[in-house]
Amino acid sequence: MRPLISVKAGLISQFRRAIILLGILFFAAYAPALSAEEVVRIGGTGSDLGAMKIMAKAFERSHPGIKMKVLPSLGSGGGIKAVAEGAIEIGLIIRRLTDEELKLGLALIHYARTPFVFAAGKDVRVENMTTAEIIQILDGTKSAWPDGRRIRLVLRPPSDYEMTILRTVSPAVSGALDNALARKGMLTALTAQDCADLLATTPGSMGFTNLALILSEKRPLKILSYNGVDPSARNLASGKYPIAHDLYFVIKPPASGAAAEFIRFVQSPAGRKVLEETGHAAVPEKQ
Repeated sequence: MRPLISVKAGLISQFRRAIILLGILFFAAYAPALSAEEVVRIGGTGSDLGAMKIMAKAFERSHPGIKMKVLPSLGSGGGIKAVAEGAIEIGLIIRRLTDEELKLGLALIHYARTPFVFAAGKDVRVENMTTAEIIQILDGTKSAWPDGRRIRLVLRPPSDYEMTILRTVSPAVSGALDNALARKGMLTALTAQDCADLLATTPGSMGFTNLALILSEKRPLKILSYNGVDPSARNLASGKYPIAHDLYFVIKPPASGAAAEFIRFVQSPAGRKVLEETGHAAVPEKQ
């Protein structure tokens, strides 16, 4: 059986996410205007919420009549649903829209990329992870760090898009991931923030997240190089680092004036500076 603490944490996080989404939908449908300020609500995947909070503050300083509200993690699916229902103006997601979601009349804006990284707790005395080692850790043939301490692998739910990204590393990694998911007693984090929490507080931890989350939320994690390559935004942009989180805004056209203004700010030199400082790489011109 999965550890009781992990199961409870996952259920609580899932319940919390559902309550947040229901509250947003209710408020959007029934609440009257409470302020003269124009409010832009943004929510979705937890993968880039930290950077969006920093971006929102920078935006508000130059746009005093607009208030940005960055919501707790809803997941990519929750963000898409909230935009479709008119509960929020901008959704934050890490994948493209499905065929069914495209039928909702939504538009996608690819605003940045950030390295997908292998990370460990600060107590782990390794600096690099090879593909072979990742396979061994996932399939259970490598269960201890060089100092003898147990490796505590932190996974995400099987349907989570971070797991899909991990599978793209190689067919062998994908097969080893299946073995990890089948093992009993694995730590599983529902959201990106839950994953970072578990990695930071579990002795001997190892898992995966993204560079922007670690930098923007100032997470006390050890970022591991991959096959000897540092997972920096510069290395991602040059093609030297091979694994990325793609980050998208989703909107329901036409976007409100304030929401459109925020998106233009993200794409402006001032916004690009915030993105660069929080571990993002620009989107390639040809996609």
